[in-house]
Amino acid sequence: MTTTATPTAVPADARITGPRVVRAEWIKFRSLRSSLIMLAATVVVFAALGLGFSAFLADATIEPGTPAPPGGPSSLDPLGASLGGVNLAQLLIATLGVLLTAGEYTTGMIRTSLAAVPRRWPVLTAKVAVLADVSLAVLVPTVLLTFLGGQAVLGEKAIALGDDGVLRAVLGTAAYLAGTGVLGAALGSLLRTTAGALTSVVALLLVVPGVVSLLPESWSEAIFPYLPSNAGQAFMSLGGDPDLLSPGSGAAVFAGWLLAFVGAALIRLLRRDA
Repeated sequence: MTTTATPTAVPADARITGPRVVRAEWIKFRSLRSSLIMLAATVVVFAALGLGFSAFLADATIEPGTPAPPGGPSSLDPLGASLGGVNLAQLLIATLGVLLTAGEYTTGMIRTSLAAVPRRWPVLTAKVAVLADVSLAVLVPTVLLTFLGGQAVLGEKAIALGDDGVLRAVLGTAAYLAGTGVLGAALGSLLRTTAGALTSVVALLLVVPGVVSLLPESWSEAIFPYLPSNAGQAFMSLGGDPDLLSPGSGAAVFAGWLLAFVGAALIRLLRRDA
């Protein structure tokens, strides 16, 4: 006699679900020392530079229209000074995103992750969700407190959070930084090398805008506002700059860049072996 094996149903508590993948990625995120260090460095650098630029502006006598010093805030105004740390903080949090994804390809951990989640795409979307949520949870209060601290330092030169466009610019700065982290994560997953992804982030955010500004004026004006960093600048400022998009358009363009890179990373993850 022969016995026929009957298939055993997978226990309900052993099935792979979206929330469980997110929880697994959250455990990996908080277990990595590099993730916590880069997130803390982003907070410290943003706050320190914002307060430092605010102190500089408070003591300075500056004529209207004077260009900002190299490496300083985008403009010598109360909002630009207190949010001036975004220029360096964006590189730190983008590095966090790169390490979160490309690091798994370097160590080979990605094979374990994909073996546990055969459908693949939930792994990357969970990483992006965890990074975006943690970044916003940390950066919204950081940016808000830095702005308020910077305005306290500025004294008579200060502006209020309730002034037209200020709250939107403050929250937009936190959203831009979180989005930059997602951009780094997408490039890390797409290129699968830490060095290549970091180089691409720096080029996209810092080098390409400088190169575009050297193009003929008709070309530069057509391209410049739609670059990721310039689209972000549109909703991190009070508006009115003729070289930038409107805040709403800038947010839409920046979101489009993120969707494009995350989508490209998902396509490669689904079609190519790790």
